[in-house]
Amino acid sequence: MEQVKRLRADGQRNRERIVAVAAELVAKEGAQVSLEEIARKAGVGSATLHRHFPSRQALLEVVFRDGVAQLCERAAAQPGKAPAAELADWLEEVTVYTATHRGLAAALLAGPDGLSAEDICCTDMLLKVLKVLVARASSVGALQAGATAEDLMMLANAIAVANENDPNTARRVLRLALTGIRR
Repeated sequence: MEQVKRLRADGQRNRERIVAVAAELVAKEGAQVSLEEIARKAGVGSATLHRHFPSRQALLEVVFRDGVAQLCERAAAQPGKAPAAELADWLEEVTVYTATHRGLAAALLAGPDGLSAEDICCTDMLLKVLKVLVARASSVGALQAGATAEDLMMLANAIAVANENDPNTARRVLRLALTGIRR
């Protein structure tokens, strides 16, 4: 983020315009929207876009970061009194969020490759709080031995990818996965 603070005023405006246009186009067309179209609609050249965001992944991280930060804040605010329920509720919230934000789940599954040190990776943000929720649930015996935050993140994201733009089905399938199919 330090890089953003050092930008000249015009550079900062370009960056903000690129992010705003990218957010709008990703919401409409998904995460695979053309970077050239984003640059054109933002009124900047392709080189300017790539100077601010060296990869599609870096741009998507910024576009999705605010929503993910809010999810993380809600997880961090969990009191820890009902660890299993808090974990399940938060995973459901993440799954529904990613299913309704076209391309986020696939972008998160791709991981942080190509991001600069200044970029905060959404996946890392999510995993940090998820690890706390998993540790709490594990400490009360509410998880299978060996289940990791990474496993649960992959599960939630895979369900979101399979049910993109269908949050009700994503919610139902996640609940099924978390409770299991055995009677």
